[in-house]
Amino acid sequence: MTDNIFATSVFFRLAIGGNDLGAFHTCSGMGAEVEMETYAEGGNNGFTWQLPGRVTWSNITFTRPVTADTAKIGRWLDQTLRRVEPKDGEIVALRPDLSRIISWQVLGIVPVRWQGPSFDPSSSQAAVETLEIAHEGLRPS
Repeated sequence: MTDNIFATSVFFRLAIGGNDLGAFHTCSGMGAEVEMETYAEGGNNGFTWQLPGRVTWSNITFTRPVTADTAKIGRWLDQTLRRVEPKDGEIVALRPDLSRIISWQVLGIVPVRWQGPSFDPSSSQAAVETLEIAHEGLRPS
């Protein structure tokens, strides 16, 4: 039997400032963008210099069905929103057997948005929660 990475589901475990917030089904938005500044050098008409400027990190969004871990988000938000202070954390991509695929150290995390579940008895969809965080950078760990 071969290990087919496309036939497996991936989970993402999130920990912030020592608080394990549990596993999420999706993690989206990890990325960075470098602002480029152009500089036209006098006497050089063949090109303009492209100089790297600031790095902008995109917000990261996590989603999952409501579980017992939902209470962890509530407690963490309650602590954090009393005094918003950026904290470092870690995102770990896990296989279904919970073995580690890869992880990232996330610097200076601040919560941006939490969207709680909508409960609709006429719908058969699972109740889902969403957490969005801003941060100051990522490093593979």
